Amino acid sequence: MSYEIKIEKTKTPKQKPDQNKLGFGQYFTDHMFIMDYTEGKGWHDPRIVPYGPLALDPATAVLHYGQAIFEGMKAYNTKDGKILLFRPHRNMERINASNLRMCIPQIDEDFCVEAVKALVSVDRDWIPTAEGTSLYIRPFIIATDPFLGVHPSHTYQFIVILSPVGAYYPQGVNPVNIYVESSYVRAVRGGTGFAKTCGNYAASLKAQMDAHEKGYIQVLWLDGIERKYIEEVGSMNVFFKINGEVLTPSLEGSILPGITRASTIELLKSWGLKVTERKIAIQEVYDAYQNGTLEEAFGTGTAAVISPIGELNWNDNKMIINDGKIGELSWKIYETITGIQNGRIPDTLGWTIEIK
Repeated sequence: MSYEIKIEKTKTPKQKPDQNKLGFGQYFTDHMFIMDYTEGKGWHDPRIVPYGPLALDPATAVLHYGQAIFEGMKAYNTKDGKILLFRPHRNMERINASNLRMCIPQIDEDFCVEAVKALVSVDRDWIPTAEGTSLYIRPFIIATDPFLGVHPSHTYQFIVILSPVGAYYPQGVNPVNIYVESSYVRAVRGGTGFAKTCGNYAASLKAQMDAHEKGYIQVLWLDGIERKYIEEVGSMNVFFKINGEVLTPSLEGSILPGITRASTIELLKSWGLKVTERKIAIQEVYDAYQNGTLEEAFGTGTAAVISPIGELNWNDNKMIINDGKIGELSWKIYETITGIQNGRIPDTLGWTIEIK
């Protein structure tokens, strides 16, 4: 795609929030990117416009049938004044994988990376500089046909919005308590679990709410067939260090292929650690806890990067991992990935892209 991106600057800039009270996903920048799709014409009219409400017909397809996907990525301000993106092409590749599953037209990945770079550049003054902060980038695609009928839409919008954020968890990188979910199911093979589609997250809310009422931050999902194999923790991928080996559930169609997950695996292998992707039964983790070989557990994702797990509750069996403290390996991964992201550590892996 070689279309020129039209830019319309806002005439009423917003007041920027306090960098030390950002929270997550509460504030939005002055501009957004929009591009339209029309069947027979393809993607067209890419533009950056002032941030504002979308005008949608009440019959718009996405509101009734949920044909939508989204992504999450970040931009970082470095101490020497550079703006870095972390592996943005991997996000665009995953958008197209989600699109394929949800019958949404493919995007031009390289062009959409350029669109993100252009939008971040326009709103570069919104990128926070306080410790642990970043600019969260949310690309998403929605079906826009004003028609009631279960079929793929003929029109779509690709939209990108930006939000300055602090730490995803107010506890920072302190270990979190996780409830192992045995009643509800997130996804099954053959479904949409590997796609970043909105319905997956709506389906997770009830279990998450119940876990919160029990005093837990997130849930650990088990497989939807046998209810015995570990899949994800909340909206993150999950890792366990057992007897010196790092284990993570293999991608078999019901687990989101996380970009932080892939980065973590690459790092661990580069450090000479044994990393295995396979089915992991919750009973295996409990047995390892019982015999003292469960050393660490942590989640990985764009929002939190690394989220150490201090406690797992499975059928009222509480596993206190590493005395409820962050593990040495979890901390090393966190420090390395965030160091590369914000420019503190040289990027020898080619993961970051600078926005001029």
